Amino acid sequence: LAGAIVIATGATQAQKNVVATIAQIGEPLSVIAGNRATVVNLIGEGVDPHLYRLTRSDVLKLNRADMVVYNGLDLEAQMMGLLAGLAAHKPVIGVAETPKVRAMLTSDGTVHDPHVWMDPILWATALQAAVDALARLDPPNAIFYHTNADEYFFQMNVLHARAMKAVASIPPVSGVLVTAHDAFGYFGRKYGLDVLAIQGISTESEAGIRKIETLVGTLVQRRIGAVFVESTVSTRSVKALIEGANARNHQVRIGGTLFSDAMGPKGTYLGTYLGMFDHNITTIVRSLGGEAPKRGFGNQLAETGSMQ
Repeated sequence: LAGAIVIATGATQAQKNVVATIAQIGEPLSVIAGNRATVVNLIGEGVDPHLYRLTRSDVLKLNRADMVVYNGLDLEAQMMGLLAGLAAHKPVIGVAETPKVRAMLTSDGTVHDPHVWMDPILWATALQAAVDALARLDPPNAIFYHTNADEYFFQMNVLHARAMKAVASIPPVSGVLVTAHDAFGYFGRKYGLDVLAIQGISTESEAGIRKIETLVGTLVQRRIGAVFVESTVSTRSVKALIEGANARNHQVRIGGTLFSDAMGPKGTYLGTYLGMFDHNITTIVRSLGGEAPKRGFGNQLAETGSMQ
């Protein structure tokens, strides 16, 4: 997994400067770009992109960039006006909005779910759009980028195959993923888990009392024993869910903290896309009664902390 990709050296021209809005884009793209391009993220770990507002330094970075890559589907809702303006002067790529990413989920048939990175196979298709754009921007290094991308996407496929096997070990009665907000729809669809959330697709939505009461009833009826908090979302609503279930004589525990809209600290295994996904899979599978290695499929979770 992470660390298995060997990056060639020897750049011969000025590096291109790429700005990515979220680490789920920026970190894989920085691995693929190697030393041939500089890739920086705007939004750091533990920060909610749904609510993020640009700073002056962010605007400066965007203006100086040779290329900008964002997720789209209103994930970065507060910065779409500026991104639209920049698109008239430089490549600005919304990877989740590219024509090849067709299998988008919706809420009420209208609002598109932006959390495409929760499906590694679909996310590889989305990231390919960024790789192709970088190759067009920097033709002398195009082969380099495509070669590294092929290797990176292979690693994503390996992790996906292991995830499929691990999720299949979860007892059918326990195959329910309950989270703070609706960020795991693509994950549930890919791996065959029912996904229930307190808040909607965006964290701007309110977690109403009626929604919590309805979910409490589901927890009790289906005998769900674990729910999950998220690194970028307040734990308040999840704790209310647990208290409501306890009041009805059904014990529910927090199964762990998942990465939803952000990854872990930069420079750690959890701060890589592969490490983040490994952590989520390992935490979910083990908490729901399935079989997964304690140290994760990359054998590195214990080194950085599994957040459980």
